[in-house]
Amino acid sequence: MKLKEGSFLWYLYLDKLYCLLSVRNVKALVEYFYLLDVHRKKTLNDVLFYHFLHHVTNLKRNQITIVFNMLDWNAVGEIGFDQFYMLVCILLARENHLEEQFIFRHSRPVFELLDLDGELKIGPANFHMYNFLFNIKKQQLRELYHDFDITGDRLLNYKEFKLFTIFSMDKYQERQKAEREKEEKAVLKKVSHQANINPVH
Repeated sequence: MKLKEGSFLWYLYLDKLYCLLSVRNVKALVEYFYLLDVHRKKTLNDVLFYHFLHHVTNLKRNQITIVFNMLDWNAVGEIGFDQFYMLVCILLARENHLEEQFIFRHSRPVFELLDLDGELKIGPANFHMYNFLFNIKKQQLRELYHDFDITGDRLLNYKEFKLFTIFSMDKYQERQKAEREKEEKAVLKKVSHQANINPVH
């Protein structure tokens, strides 16, 4: 999933630590939402929602329908600003490769979105269905159910899901640290190489 360059969402900034928008960005998003709300009901129906996502992302029609159904969990055929805001944060997190951070910071709302039938448990099918949003790899999914399905029912309750988010966040931070160290070594190597080429007299 990619945001289309030049679309409205392209210019919003998602805080990398908390995966939330600034107040200024939220105000702009509210105005944008009201522009999209042509029926003046403070909601977006499935048609408006489709055209919005089709305009700002490269999602396919069936993916857009899946996202709409996920957000319209009470099946009224519309979503309000709260769901719209959550979607925009998910899209921005995905675009900025902050999926693990987002799931960690917002584990309860993400769990509730993935819990399609309201049973307070989520199975592998839920993750497969929304993989294009949260970018959870098959290997991660196998590890998730192998390591964190404490009850052994192939379903995760919220506590098991929360443990997964903490573990994923730790692994994400380790990868970030390794990447920074690699970059620092490359810079030091480049600087020392330049110093050897141009010795000071």
